[in-house]
Formats: sequence, C-alpha cells, structure tokens
Amino acid sequence: MTPQENAELLAALMRQEELLKQLVAAINKPKLGLHSEAGSCKIYCNRQHGGLWYKLNGEPSDIPQTALTGYLKELRFENTERRKKESCKLLITVQADRTYILESGYDTHFSKCILAAIATLTPEQLYSPITLQPTPGTTDENVLFCRVWVNSELIMASYNEQSDWREISKQAIAVIKAAAEMVF
Repeated sequence: MTPQENAELLAALMRQEELLKQLVAAINKPKLGLHSEAGSCKIYCNRQHGGLWYKLNGEPSDIPQTALTGYLKELRFENTERRKKESCKLLITVQADRTYILESGYDTHFSKCILAAIATLTPEQLYSPITLQPTPGTTDENVLFCRVWVNSELIMASYNEQSDWREISKQAIAVIKAAAEMVF
C-alpha cells in the first residue's frame, strides 16, 4: 500500500470508530417520557409459580415470553437469604432493551447449562447477542434447563456429576471479562 492509501484507510477507520461510539451512545441513552421500565428487571428462573420464570411485583408474575436475547454482561455468585435460609445464587446480567438480572440457584440445571455453555465460548462470540431460553425438564416438573444460543446457533455443552463447577464457573466468568476488555 502506498502512504496515501494507508492515510485514507486510517481516516476511514477513524470515521468508523467515531460512528460506532455514536451508535453505542445512542443505544445507552435512557428512554424519555413516561414508561414502566425504570431500573433493572430481576427474573427468577425456576418453575415454582407455574411458568418457566417469573418476576416479583409484590406477587409473583409469570413471564410469558419464552426467551431473552441481549448482551451478556456479567455472571456472579451471591449469598442471599431465601425463606429464612442462607443460599447461593447465580446472577446473570443481560443488557437488552433494559438491564435484566436473572437469578437461579447456583447448583440448578438452569445455572449449570448457562455456565457450561458460556465456558465454551470465545470472548469474540460474546460481541453478538445471546439468547437464553428456559426449557422445562421432561421427567421432573421441577427441573428447568436453559438453552444458550449465539447467532442462531445452539451452544451444546454437556456436563455430568464429575464436572468441576468451580473451574467451569471461573472459565465462564473469564470469557465475559475478556469480552468486556476487548477493543475493536
């Protein structure tokens, strides 16, 4: 390439970077006017109240939608108290039309499906939206699995009783952190 072509390419890349920054800023702007979407929305991922997942607005409210698509921003574990007992929960933060925080028991099939799938991804794959699809177990009405999709591709990740969940969790969290630190 000639110096002139290099300069033109650099200028074009700088224009693209500026447009990308403007696009990200536009996406992150809050909605103006009246709406019902202030703050984040916490979704409880279990079949306890008749559906696959629900939110609490005083009373449990079943979520009729069968999937959530957005950008995976964080996985973290949190100790909390539920029904006067200490329990550990996996919190999954997804940025979509608003911030969604999905909560599931750390040792549930729902959590294991997500952790196993995310641990197999590359940071580059997390630059695309992912889709989380709660899926009921077929033999036990209390079991809830989760299918993870990236670019319309189902991410198949198996696990069993010998799976090292500490390592799988560390890998999944590391992939998300690496994606957040990447600059294109």
